[in-house]
Amino acid sequence: MADTHQKIGSLSVHPLALGGNVFGWTADETESFAVLDAYAAAGGNFIDTADVYSAWVPGNKGGESETVIGNWFASRGNRADIVLATKIGAGVPEPRGLSAAVIKSGVEDSLRRLRTDYIDLYYTHYDDPSVPVEEFITALDTLVKEGKVREIAASNITADRLAEALAFSDSTGLAKYVAVQPHYNLVSRDTYEGPLADVVAQHGLAAVPYFALASGFLTGKYRPGTEVASGRAEGASKYLDDRGLRVLAALDQVAEAHAAEPATVALAWLASRPTVASPLASARTVSQLPALLAMTDLNLTQEELTLLTEASK
Repeated sequence: MADTHQKIGSLSVHPLALGGNVFGWTADETESFAVLDAYAAAGGNFIDTADVYSAWVPGNKGGESETVIGNWFASRGNRADIVLATKIGAGVPEPRGLSAAVIKSGVEDSLRRLRTDYIDLYYTHYDDPSVPVEEFITALDTLVKEGKVREIAASNITADRLAEALAFSDSTGLAKYVAVQPHYNLVSRDTYEGPLADVVAQHGLAAVPYFALASGFLTGKYRPGTEVASGRAEGASKYLDDRGLRVLAALDQVAEAHAAEPATVALAWLASRPTVASPLASARTVSQLPALLAMTDLNLTQEELTLLTEASK
């Protein structure tokens, strides 16, 4: 596999980010370790989680994914080989938000669960309009100066608020966002394209899209009249409209031409988009990984990219 690492600030990352949301949710620790081992063995180095994963599971408090990853680091002794991303602001369990106090205590909790003394990429998970950008950027800058965080990024933020935060960083010389994590895929384009993507491009930031496979819809396993036993079935099946069916048809056509999986094609399209550095996808089992990782070796023609882009309008 060719070395196609992408740059996010000072970080060099694999072109497929491995989502950790399933760890401690649909994948137990043994299954999670197997997926993490297989991803690393394939050359993957970019793992994404959040302090709140997986608080939505009855009996969980949040932090389960970070704990699994921390246990994996301790077991494998490979922390230095991985670019680790996690997030603050969704609340574990409460309070949520981006006050300086929440950031200061939240990073310590994440570091403890992750069994590490630094986080490579630290996201503000959700914007908190009640907190001025001056407060949370200054708090994040402190973490960078202390060596607890290498780079900072934002998820779920508006174009205006992102521009405001970047302007404050530029004017003060404090830590500056180097990436965004937007909701973006073939059947959800207006969640990123437009003003937000324009700000990202203008400032030379990288995008690490989440829901890259639309809750599994873009794997092609959700079709009219089929039932899929999955924790994400409800989220994926909502895309079975006219546009979704057009996208599936285009994916099938391109996948057949390359003897590839629809998921591979969907990720390759996303990776080709302006500003996108590394699409984010998760695997519950090792058997789901090859189709994701194959995106790095799939070269779509301009005609194929245009076919997918037009079908997804």
